[in-house]
Amino acid sequence: MTRKIKLGAFLPGGGQHVAAWRHPEAPADGATSFEFHKKLAQTAERGLFDAYFLADNLSVGLGGREGGNAKIAGFEPVTLFAALAPLTTHLGFIATASTTYEEPYTLARKFASLDLLSGGRAGWNVVTSAGDETARNFNRETQPSHAERYERAHEHVETVKALWDSWEDDAFIRDKATGRFFDAGRVHDINHRGKHFSVKGPLNVPRPIQGHPVVVQAGQSEDGRRLAAATAEVIFTAHQNLSSAQEFYRDIKARVQRAGRNPEHVLIMPGVAPFVGRTEEEARSKYDRLNALIVPEDGVALLNGLTGGTLDLTGYPIDGPLPVSQETEGMKSRQALIRKIADEHGFTIRQLYQWIATAGGHYTGVGSVEQVADQLEEWFRNDAADGFNILPPWLPGALDDFVDLVIPELQRRGLFRTAYEGRTLRENLGLPRPANPWSQSRDTVQAAE
Repeated sequence: MTRKIKLGAFLPGGGQHVAAWRHPEAPADGATSFEFHKKLAQTAERGLFDAYFLADNLSVGLGGREGGNAKIAGFEPVTLFAALAPLTTHLGFIATASTTYEEPYTLARKFASLDLLSGGRAGWNVVTSAGDETARNFNRETQPSHAERYERAHEHVETVKALWDSWEDDAFIRDKATGRFFDAGRVHDINHRGKHFSVKGPLNVPRPIQGHPVVVQAGQSEDGRRLAAATAEVIFTAHQNLSSAQEFYRDIKARVQRAGRNPEHVLIMPGVAPFVGRTEEEARSKYDRLNALIVPEDGVALLNGLTGGTLDLTGYPIDGPLPVSQETEGMKSRQALIRKIADEHGFTIRQLYQWIATAGGHYTGVGSVEQVADQLEEWFRNDAADGFNILPPWLPGALDDFVDLVIPELQRRGLFRTAYEGRTLRENLGLPRPANPWSQSRDTVQAAE
């Protein structure tokens, strides 16, 4: 088959699982060890992953301070990826950056620089930062409303893209003989004036090698889906079963088409956290072993963070049901998903945090190599996924398991590449390079003449 699974690797150095840092194989300081991140990047490239992905928070976030897990502090992703890029040759780097608290100009130059430094392997994961804790780090007492954050995000992304296009691809002449460094007719002010931003431009970094770094988005609410359909090229998403993933996949593809975009140029990649063994029993043992390391306070803090920060479990028995929590202006889709998981399974508080401790609501697969590959193949072949964002529960062991066991099985089935297709992230994902609108306009005028 010509269509192949695309794979991202979500590799925070402290691991995905809330207790990952306590695993005997994991370095306790993995979240802030550059040498460890270098090892992870090189393993992901050995496994032919499309990209190394990192989420990011602008506060300690998701119950980190209350529970004290390894996600409390780590590297800023673009800085880390700029250091890792020269140590790899094909692996893409998708960094999270906020439209809520970052300005378009500084964000555009940061990602344009990463794309140039990496030889065209940068991607931007567009997020709207939630939480009052984060707001208080940026001169606010409370977070903007969900609707306001997404309205700002639409304008932010379009402004950033315009800045990336402010230099045409052939603007720099650099002719030492004549002294002409650039063609002034091929650099443009963007003169953006909108509700949230006023930006003159041009950017003071050349146009990225990819034209635009790959734009990634992960919202699942109605506002998130609208933003994804209008702007994203890769969409990370969280689902617990095939039918839910199929609904999202078909809805997004239809929205993309209605927006006048090509659905084949928007890749949907659900998150999967795999516990892989040579047998199902071995995989189950790995799952139970990691869950046994959860400190109850960490589990409760994780639940509180994912449900919007208003879930007070003081006095509730940990082996009793999850009480009702107030919906907040935070991550609305994730709040709803956590409640749905608890209700559908009849989980106690302890069972719920054990269930989501690995991936915070993403699908957790526990099984043999064949069972995990079967799961990925089923979703891929049945309108649920174009690929997957793999979330190894602990590091480095779970990443090694996937690279050494699952990747060869996917290759044997003809579902995954045996070599990289190109050198840029776009080439490997099969995404077109965006044309520069200023160049297009000039070509159209010249053709008419």
